[in-house]
Amino acid sequence: MRADLGQSLIAGCGWVGGLSAAHAPECSPVTCCEFYGMAFITLRRAFCHKSILWIPGAVVALKIHPASHAPKAVTDRLSVCFCSLQPELFRVRFHHAYCKNFHSEKGNDFHPVGEPWSSQAQEWNQPGQSLQNEDEEMLFRRLSYFTSFEEVLSFISALDTLPVPLAMAALLRICEIGRRDGEQRLPEGVLENRAFQALCLRCERDPSHLTNAGLVTALQSLLTLLPADPQSSLMLSLVAECQRRLQRGNLEVHHLCVLGESLAMLQGASCETLKLVVRQLQSKSVETFAPEEITSVYRILQVCPEEVDKHQMFLNTLNNFSISVVPYLSPKSISHVLTALVALDQTHALPLLIKLGKYVVRYIPRFTNEELRKVLEAFVYFGHSDRFFTEALEQHVSALCFSLDPAVASSVMGYCSRKRILSKPIFDVVSEIVVCQWDRLSPSQIAELIEPFGKLNYVPPNAPALFRKVENVLCARLHHFPPKMLLRLLHSCALIERHPVNFMSKLFSPFFLQRLQGKESYLDRLSLAQLTQLFLTSVLECPFYKGPKLLPKYQVKSFLTPCCSLETPLDLHLYKSVVIGLIDLLGSRLYFASKVLTPYYYTIDVEVKLDEDGFVLPCTVDEDIHKRVALCIDGPQRFCLDSKHLLGKEATKQRHLRLLGYQVVQLPYHELELLTSRLELVDYLQRKLFSQSSAVHW
Repeated sequence: MRADLGQSLIAGCGWVGGLSAAHAPECSPVTCCEFYGMAFITLRRAFCHKSILWIPGAVVALKIHPASHAPKAVTDRLSVCFCSLQPELFRVRFHHAYCKNFHSEKGNDFHPVGEPWSSQAQEWNQPGQSLQNEDEEMLFRRLSYFTSFEEVLSFISALDTLPVPLAMAALLRICEIGRRDGEQRLPEGVLENRAFQALCLRCERDPSHLTNAGLVTALQSLLTLLPADPQSSLMLSLVAECQRRLQRGNLEVHHLCVLGESLAMLQGASCETLKLVVRQLQSKSVETFAPEEITSVYRILQVCPEEVDKHQMFLNTLNNFSISVVPYLSPKSISHVLTALVALDQTHALPLLIKLGKYVVRYIPRFTNEELRKVLEAFVYFGHSDRFFTEALEQHVSALCFSLDPAVASSVMGYCSRKRILSKPIFDVVSEIVVCQWDRLSPSQIAELIEPFGKLNYVPPNAPALFRKVENVLCARLHHFPPKMLLRLLHSCALIERHPVNFMSKLFSPFFLQRLQGKESYLDRLSLAQLTQLFLTSVLECPFYKGPKLLPKYQVKSFLTPCCSLETPLDLHLYKSVVIGLIDLLGSRLYFASKVLTPYYYTIDVEVKLDEDGFVLPCTVDEDIHKRVALCIDGPQRFCLDSKHLLGKEATKQRHLRLLGYQVVQLPYHELELLTSRLELVDYLQRKLFSQSSAVHW
């Protein structure tokens, strides 16, 4: 069988060499030897490039049964080419100079005489001296198969010569392996390896042999895993070569984008080369940019937000064109674009924001934790709220449930809090996470997860277990909470009537107040307002509290302040409508007062005074007052978004006013907006003010 196979192989040698043996030209023995020698070499090369093992029997057949049409001189000459075969290996030796020259031109020299030949699979697993004889195409191909740092470095160490493109390809392969393994930077063992240092030195000496794509990709890849030293000789060499090509205008849009991001990472906004990159990008037609290039341009411009005015015209063009490429952006790219729009303060790019928002809804399950956090921050910054986004977020949180990452839960709750979104599915899942995973949560995460409950005035179904767990955590780790964070957390609990009685004495102590003040010369206004409201809570709702009181010097005079208020400012449009209706109802502006500051720090929107018989008194009268009516004109900002649920601070204000003896009359916007005439308004106010009397008195 082996002899037959060998005969078949001999017959096919001419086909491998590109010419049928049957059609070989009549020639001298030497010429024929050259022809068949080339055929055998091509056959050998074809086998070494395929995953096929040599069959020793076939080689024996080639030796014993030469082709019948070959002259004897030729066959004698060829028979010398094979040495004795061993069961485990064989050796091949070619003597014809022409054949060797032919293959040298192809860049594939022979193995040294007498050296063993092994299969391709053996070579790839065990690099040896034979590596130096392979052509560059084979070297690059083999490089792509290595899966560890050691394989790449061993492969490079075995080479006699190391072209710059191959050295750079090896460096990039090492970086790819590092990124695949999740390395933040290459291990010290790799950085200190001599072969690795030789690679860096080779790439540093002459990067001009690299293509534009190879050059910028190398710079980008090395920045991610090598120590970020802008003054390293390798980085300086690569950056210098990039500058030369940039000044010659040889870089395409994609190369400019990769280079720009690398320079932004390496040298920051002050880099003059980065400014040149931006100018060249501005000279290109935005319509030719690919989606990933659009993302890169945003990331580059994001590095220099102080120069946004210079680039605003270019940004306007970019924002308008980007609307058409949003469907082709990946979740990661969408997150990057939103982050850049925030950094560049592109609040006027509403069409782009709306389009991005639609695709964010689709990609919520595919965002990484960090990407989702950036998306939420961007939506808060631009004031974007979307019912479909909220529903998708609810589904995502509910699906993950206890596997939800605490950092993501904090971001979601922060978004809901700042946007006033009361999502009961999200809040219920978060309350369960706090109860079941409290030991995984940091103090800041606990505060971030609990504060929205107070702000949005929501008590979850597991409230007893939740606040018992919060109290246990505070008792065990109280000193781990920064003073302002602790104050915010306890104040939020008080807003939903979970009064922190066991901690009030600590809050009002001089030691805590000193810690709260820190190195500042005074306490900030918001902290003082929260302390004051907690003190008022202890007086009105916790009469059994007998601990220290808050000293008067730490009490504010009003909860309504311009910058950090515990009350929501009055909606002026609704206020004007109510004033017109009250004048019609009561007959004069004299019978009610507006924006009245009480002795208890709250500001009443409209106050009406009644005597013992129910008559309305002029607002200037301070005697014979039997009842004070506090009209709360509650606009949309005093409620959770798109709901009739009061915010925690507004519910607390109305609760405290009732405890202080006021008759609280709520005039919500969703009722006022249904009134279509002044007559309906007057009738509505009469029912609200005098619901217990059949007649109106003033």
